[in-house]
Amino acid sequence: MEKEKITALFERFENACYLYEGVECWSAREMQEILGYAKWDNFVNVIEKAKKACENAGEVISNHFADIGKMIELGKGGVREVGDFALTRYACYLLAQNGDPSKEAVAFAQTYFAVQTRKQEIIEQRLLDIARVSTREKLSKSEKKLSGLIYERGVNEASFALIRSKGDQAFFGGFSTQDMKHKLKVSESRPLADFLPTLTLKAKDFATELTSHNVVEKDLKGEKLISEEHIENNKAVRKMLLERGVKPEQLPPSEDINKVKRRLESEEKKLLKEVKKIQKGNKKDKND
Repeated sequence: MEKEKITALFERFENACYLYEGVECWSAREMQEILGYAKWDNFVNVIEKAKKACENAGEVISNHFADIGKMIELGKGGVREVGDFALTRYACYLLAQNGDPSKEAVAFAQTYFAVQTRKQEIIEQRLLDIARVSTREKLSKSEKKLSGLIYERGVNEASFALIRSKGDQAFFGGFSTQDMKHKLKVSESRPLADFLPTLTLKAKDFATELTSHNVVEKDLKGEKLISEEHIENNKAVRKMLLERGVKPEQLPPSEDINKVKRRLESEEKKLLKEVKKIQKGNKKDKND
């Protein structure tokens, strides 16, 4: 397809969007024309296939294909029902996937939605990666804060390591830090937290912050009292997770946090290059 046609189809599709009960939607009647179907009856077959695909994906059909058919007046006082649906963006994607690829507009739509879906997946994964790295860094800061706090209360580095280990054992239902490393196949030289999922990291961070708070509030001193406090806090957080159906020791390991960091850094460099390229192009255009 020529660039002009692609641009026109893209604009036509995006401009056809409207809000239906607060949701971004498209009229099936307009999609019929956009996708190059001359007859509504032929397009209805595509809609039915798309509905079936929607159902097979575990989605509620009515959430994506809202029946908005209406009665219109004909000559001599007659009326006739005109079928139509309010389609979500996902429904439009399913229509494209189930349309006739020999139609130029359908072929474009299939490519368009494939690209948009991929972009969305990349964005979502990046957000998840950033959240996990941020949470891991937050846990490190919380542990350093607790370490410094209890150092002033008669607990040395070796004792802090023991306190943290006992906290892990309480949190993971009896599994020690070493047990969890073996279970998740984590190298002995690496911190267990570098391979834990975001949920687990946040839960451990909460337990650590609770300990820091209560050490000050209760004016706790010495390894025994602080260790007991940390164990109880980890048990309390574990209890909350169990009540929500989550057993932290059964969650699968996540990707090495160092690999995630390197991927984010690489993507950042690529983004900066693209920005510089665009800026360079803009300057060139101004000078021409």
